[in-house]
Amino acid sequence: MSTTRFLVRKDDLASTRLHATDDPPLANGQVRVRIDRFALTSNNITYAAFGDSMSYWQFYPTDEDGWGIIPVWGFATVVHSLHPGVAVGERLYGYFPMATGAVLTPQRLSPERFGEGAPHRAELPAVYNQYFRCGSDPLYTADTEDLQALLRPLFITSWLIDDFLDDNDFFGARPGAVLLSSASSKTAYGTAFQLAQREGLQVVGLTSAANQAFCESLGCYHRVLAYDALDQLAADTPCVYVDFAGSGELRRAIHTRFGRLKYSAVIGGTHVQELAPAGTARALPGPRATFFFAPAQIRKRTAEWGAGAFGERMAEAWRQFTARVTNATAPWLRVAHHEGEAAVRAAYGEVLAGRGDPRVGHILSLAGRSAPS
Repeated sequence: MSTTRFLVRKDDLASTRLHATDDPPLANGQVRVRIDRFALTSNNITYAAFGDSMSYWQFYPTDEDGWGIIPVWGFATVVHSLHPGVAVGERLYGYFPMATGAVLTPQRLSPERFGEGAPHRAELPAVYNQYFRCGSDPLYTADTEDLQALLRPLFITSWLIDDFLDDNDFFGARPGAVLLSSASSKTAYGTAFQLAQREGLQVVGLTSAANQAFCESLGCYHRVLAYDALDQLAADTPCVYVDFAGSGELRRAIHTRFGRLKYSAVIGGTHVQELAPAGTARALPGPRATFFFAPAQIRKRTAEWGAGAFGERMAEAWRQFTARVTNATAPWLRVAHHEGEAAVRAAYGEVLAGRGDPRVGHILSLAGRSAPS
């Protein structure tokens, strides 16, 4: 058997190729999975854009100098097991490569999940090393796999951003505004959905003119402004900037215009061609732009609340969010499936370029199957 991997040039994300290799024998304690379906969103482009600085390339390293594999969230089926606690046929949700398959080394097994024990991942954040066993996962239902792959990891980040800002009393910006760039992205509107439930805050979405109507239709932003319309918001507004775009030009404009900017959080890099160069944060007026690291907030809240309470709070927020996203009258999202190598290439190019309908969520499969086994 062989595995096909989707490789991306680390210094040129538009340059891709497919690489097939024969599968080596499993070692004792390992399992091989077939990756059936995975989501591709602007969040994955962020993984690639910050692949070196945030160690995202390290999860699935290649032996090809200059080439990396972008991690994605999705579902897989165990097709070969040399681990006594994991059976062939078991379905898993977690952090996989853009590939037809992968090898995992399960450890710390529980009925609900297991950790990945590969030595090269030992120092990487635990949140990315957890694989959920669908048969016992409280959030899993077979008919919502697409929604889980597309939104579950993004919404957890959204929920944590909202919690982090509230935990810090919005850095003194309440009453005031929270500005969110790339407002049409799923992580941004998930954050806006949470923030809109807070009192004393105006949630302002910043987006391209092409996506302005979509963002306004969501109903979770109090105001939506095109990127060139910052002057429509008073310059003396106390505010926090939550940057999903990563555009250096936009960040400078916001830091320069808003003299009462209290905090500047860097979340992602959906505008790959406009990313702020390293080291420019110190040169900006106002607060230093600071990267938000979700695993740190997870650790903090788990220590304060306990793992059980943390999970319950997040699960309740997830149910409320997905109920709104899938509202039959006005759904926020519809799913497009892409199967096979050519379709995956095309979908990747579309997401990388930021083209397409923001209501569409892309589910991909290099293995040629996207339905549960």
